[in-house]
Amino acid sequence: MPDLRPKTANVHGRSISYLEAGEGPVLLLVHGIAGNCENWREVIEPLSHRHTVIAPDLPGHGASEAGAGDYSIGALASGLRDLLLALGHERATVVGHSLGGGVAMQLAYQYPEMVERLVLVSSGGLGPEVSPVLRAAALPGAALFISVTAGAGRRAGSVLGRGLSAFGLRPSADVAEVARGYASLEDPARRAAFLDTLRAVVGTRGQRVSAGDRLYLAEAVPVLIVWGGRDTIIPVHHGEDAVRAIPGARLEVFEDVGHLPQLEAPGRFIAALERFLRETEPAEFDREEWVRRFRPAA
Repeated sequence: MPDLRPKTANVHGRSISYLEAGEGPVLLLVHGIAGNCENWREVIEPLSHRHTVIAPDLPGHGASEAGAGDYSIGALASGLRDLLLALGHERATVVGHSLGGGVAMQLAYQYPEMVERLVLVSSGGLGPEVSPVLRAAALPGAALFISVTAGAGRRAGSVLGRGLSAFGLRPSADVAEVARGYASLEDPARRAAFLDTLRAVVGTRGQRVSAGDRLYLAEAVPVLIVWGGRDTIIPVHHGEDAVRAIPGARLEVFEDVGHLPQLEAPGRFIAALERFLRETEPAEFDREEWVRRFRPAA
């Protein structure tokens, strides 16, 4: 069994916490909003048999120090690039869940030479619809509400779980994980990072950031999209729409699963990911081809 105690890297003078296991090609696992590296614990050990698996806490999440105030998708992608380089890695297959999917796509857009494959799990950034819970958190005054209710959630997780169920979330592994993430927002620094991150990507009308007009750029990269058929945070049709927009992309829908396939169905998730890794070759960045994609056909 690998040692999965958190490690710490210093990036630009701030500590970034991460889990790491295994040897071989790098798999970078990127969690979602209010999550942390523990969202991947069920799958790290099996995946580490053939890969170097790195699962960081994003800035202001988990045990990672808060950033300088910029929690935009671009800043988070740059931070992942810098962490990989600090750890001695120049390329990776990037696996992003929810917000982490949006960050993974941004990393592939900003630094295409670093991304061998792209795996999007219940990903943000593929359409406007998102849970009313997250839209409500973008409202003015949400910080005060969260400061009160997050503490209550920590002390009475079952009550919070029932409250989340009232918004359409079924009481399962995904609800439990959302509840734990919400309870962590009792800490003022974590709460500020959550709100800054959320408001960079979600408004009261839904998701504010979309990769839709740039999905064609992913044609040269093997892409796997994984979704839960019962996801009530981000609807599965976002994944179905995205796979039609990306030539060669694959879609795996787990019909009886919610927003966190890697926690709710880890065996199926590992099998789907390992099959994808076996059957595809890592992308090789071709600068001339990349530039041609920006130029309209004559």
